Amino acid sequence: MRRISAMLAILAAALCVAWQSAPKGAEGDLESVLSRMDASSQSFRSAQSAFEQELYLKVTDDKETQQGHIYFRRGDHGTDVSVVVEGPGARQIVFKDGRARMYQPKLDQITEYETGKNKSDIEAFISLGFGGRGHDLQKSYDVRMAGWETVDAVKTARLELTPISAKQRGMFSRIVLWVDPERDVLARQQLFEPSGDYRLVRYSDIQLNHKLPEGVFSIRTTSHTTTVKPG
Repeated sequence: MRRISAMLAILAAALCVAWQSAPKGAEGDLESVLSRMDASSQSFRSAQSAFEQELYLKVTDDKETQQGHIYFRRGDHGTDVSVVVEGPGARQIVFKDGRARMYQPKLDQITEYETGKNKSDIEAFISLGFGGRGHDLQKSYDVRMAGWETVDAVKTARLELTPISAKQRGMFSRIVLWVDPERDVLARQQLFEPSGDYRLVRYSDIQLNHKLPEGVFSIRTTSHTTTVKPG
């Protein structure tokens, strides 16, 4: 469970953001933001972005930074996602055809998860990415508008989410999204675990509805690649 939650955290999502009192009119702003996301979602076909992910471990007070790229593609049967993490911990994570697959080049190994009974959790986390309908967030999360913030010269709505299901709260107690509702993309995403650990993802060089690089939803293996399927 922890390994699949780690994969989802990348999507799916700085120092601990303090809770603030919602500004006057925030409820109306929330409805407006979700509706604008809904409208932008209708024209969404694909997206790609560079990202930098900061991982914080409370028990050791350590931080680790990872870089990579993320790709989204909407099809007739849902949204495919591919995450490529670069550097010493290089790996590729692909959500496609009802499976979550993680390839680690250093081990030359694929770890494969059938998403079956976790399908709703997978969809909930994918809704935290690019191109999702705003009101769909409310199916899996209590959503609160915490105000407007400028991130990299873009006006974003800061949405604070609390998972509705106990299972999801066991993975992430709180999620913060910095959303550009005009394009229905994220500028930042922060996920807090019950342990006090968190993940902060910063997105940059976002490209919408452009041709994606060839083969980004396929995993390139070798003749010696092994596959494991955790029970």
